[in-house]
Amino acid sequence: MRNPHNERLASDIGDAGPERTCILSGGKAARDELLRLAISPDGLVLPDVHARAPGRGAWIGVPREGLEKALAKGKLKGALTRAFGKALEGAPLSIPDDLADRIEQALVRALTERLGLELKSGKLLMGSDRIAQSAREGRVEWLGHAADASEDGSRKLDQAWRVGSEAEGSGLKGTRLPLDRETLSVALGRDNVVHLALTDRGAATRVAALLQRLLHFQGQADADAAGLDEDHGHACGAPVTTN
Repeated sequence: MRNPHNERLASDIGDAGPERTCILSGGKAARDELLRLAISPDGLVLPDVHARAPGRGAWIGVPREGLEKALAKGKLKGALTRAFGKALEGAPLSIPDDLADRIEQALVRALTERLGLELKSGKLLMGSDRIAQSAREGRVEWLGHAADASEDGSRKLDQAWRVGSEAEGSGLKGTRLPLDRETLSVALGRDNVVHLALTDRGAATRVAALLQRLLHFQGQADADAAGLDEDHGHACGAPVTTN
């Protein structure tokens, strides 16, 4: 993929690295809080969620609504034209009408793939009974609930987590995911996945970064993303930073 002149490629998502600038808002943020765009040899603009495409890239940090407005008004094309500059090498810049959908799908895929990797490594737990026991024993670093999980079931696991974390009365609770049980079940190859827990702090940090970007893009800036709670040493709700 060809890429513009405003950014030299660094490592994969998870290493915040130096700040990057959103080409639409002008806001600055760590690279893993923004989304990288790259361009194919025929000029097609595509999301580069893991920031792995060779060359340089343009970064955006606005929610979906802001991106769609920029698309409709032609502001995104102008910003990308300035960002990519001579990297286009005569190829016509082509922005797909469904770019916002492609970005959201790519962010969802990145999150579910990460959950799958944590499952394979033995760091992801599923099943209410198993999670509740581990939570009470203080072995849960992050807790997540499917979008359509019952309030009662989620509340019981939240309480078990607070007990095991010695955080009763703190409001510590699991993250309500923007994914329903069907999506989680298909992604993880299991039946009826409703609740998830991570037993490793590093895994919680990796999942938190991807989840926060997805929630931010969906416009849930005030929603609970899986950030790290330094007070209790576990992952819990943290606000998403906007640009």
